[in-house]
Amino acid sequence: MPGDFVVPRGLETEHFVLRPLGPEHNESDYAAWSSSIDHIRRTPGFPDGDWPRPMTLEENLEDLMRHRRHFDERVGFTYTVLDPADLDRVIGCLYIYPDADADADVRSWVTEQHADLDVVLWRTVSNWLEAAWLFETVAYAERAGPG
Repeated sequence: MPGDFVVPRGLETEHFVLRPLGPEHNESDYAAWSSSIDHIRRTPGFPDGDWPRPMTLEENLEDLMRHRRHFDERVGFTYTVLDPADLDRVIGCLYIYPDADADADVRSWVTEQHADLDVVLWRTVSNWLEAAWLFETVAYAERAGPG
């Protein structure tokens, strides 16, 4: 991202809220992904099956701190997907990172409990990337279905 580009601090919809992921989300983030490992591994964009991998709450905190550093340093942008009815409840995650074949590699997941939001998240984020970001090309695994 060019130095003068103002990175969006989030997005609010009726279905979810995006906020930069950070250590303050540790317990809720950990609960979200650790309860949905197999579901996330079946999500488009996570084909290799090496994430999520089991880790401790402390290891998760280190991971969240790394994502926050990347955001602050404009290396990559990770957002937590929050339940709009309870902004302390993580229901998914969105990653925007550099890619060798596109301006950005984008991946997202939602918990198994919120699987019906996967296509909604994908469509909404796809439109947001086009409207609010400077990317010309984005690699973001397509979703099919209602949403």
